[in-house]
Amino acid sequence: MRTVKQVSDLTGISVRMLHYYDEIGLLKSSAVTEAGYRLYNQEALKTLQQILFFKELDIPLKEVKEIMCSPHFDKMQALENQKKLLIIKRDRLTDLVELINKILKGENTMSFKEFDMTEYYNIWEEFKKENKDRVIKKWGSIDKFDEMIEHMKANETEIAKNAIKLYGSIEKCVEAMRKDLNNDMLATIGEGYDKFKEDFFEGKHDKLSKLYKKLTSDLSKDPSSKEIQEIAKEITDTVKKDYKIFNMDEKGDSRWYHTMSMIDPKWIEVVNNKYGKGAAKCIKEVFKIYLKDKQPKLDRLYEKLASDLSKDPTSKEIQQIVEEIADTTKRNYEHYRIDTGVNYKALISNLAKIYLSSASKDMNLLDMRYGKDGTKFIGEALKFYSENVMQHS
Repeated sequence: MRTVKQVSDLTGISVRMLHYYDEIGLLKSSAVTEAGYRLYNQEALKTLQQILFFKELDIPLKEVKEIMCSPHFDKMQALENQKKLLIIKRDRLTDLVELINKILKGENTMSFKEFDMTEYYNIWEEFKKENKDRVIKKWGSIDKFDEMIEHMKANETEIAKNAIKLYGSIEKCVEAMRKDLNNDMLATIGEGYDKFKEDFFEGKHDKLSKLYKKLTSDLSKDPSSKEIQEIAKEITDTVKKDYKIFNMDEKGDSRWYHTMSMIDPKWIEVVNNKYGKGAAKCIKEVFKIYLKDKQPKLDRLYEKLASDLSKDPTSKEIQQIVEEIADTTKRNYEHYRIDTGVNYKALISNLAKIYLSSASKDMNLLDMRYGKDGTKFIGEALKFYSENVMQHS
């Protein structure tokens, strides 16, 4: 038997951390003396050793506990798996050290092959294998999904750069992606939205189909009139009752607002074909009035940001709005994604690139909302914030 101090000296794990392992039930002491001191036997040390192997692979303690406490946990198989993963990590670190040495010698080396993307693609392949129905529903077919993977591989260097920028390493990016793909909340929202979209486009919800037809039967009517707004209320009440995604949490109203914004060209085309030319614009105007108090904060902030393009995007006034956008983006991101370790400076920088890139291309969703000049203005304001303000915050 060894005391907690002796185990600490032997392993390099602090006494405080060993106490914590005991408290969370990850590594219970083998015995406790009359004086209250923890004691550890040889079996406990073997367990600690395995915990440290998991820790070396950057697996969170919560997940380590779930793995090791599972009735299906096989110690020897776990060691085999840990060995394989550690060898991969060792080889990758060796390649990275060699790359750094080349850079230190003055070689102009801009290589990303050392950042192994194998596990990144494996996650997508596992998702496809385990969720064929979801894949077909979201991408249209397995072939379309495979095309997306091939496109990723063709742009692997850019993806690797972006992953490292956002998460610090490919491994952390893969872990975040795994959590996203297995995120029950995101899956529920995605499936719920697909169900509403299918019912809406194909007229599978009889009551809603009749209500939308009634709403768009006379496009000359004032969208703010009591008659029209009462129909909007009836539609909203029906949707909230029959589709969980629009009332499952505090973001339900935001999802409903975005759904009825009618800025996606595909939605506009389908709605106009179904209810008549101009129907999409009518629905958008009706619900913009009815849901005016439900407009998401982020939407309001972006509209405020692009409301006066004569202003300097680097001015203090504009940058204060951008700061609110950054804070709100972070809160929204954390609402759905727990403990992803994303670099929010890099995230805002990426948003800036999206807006600036959008402004240089043909008409798209962002331009439909803000216009090319507005889209460019937003991109410049976000870029300045990420490169200057966030640097010092």
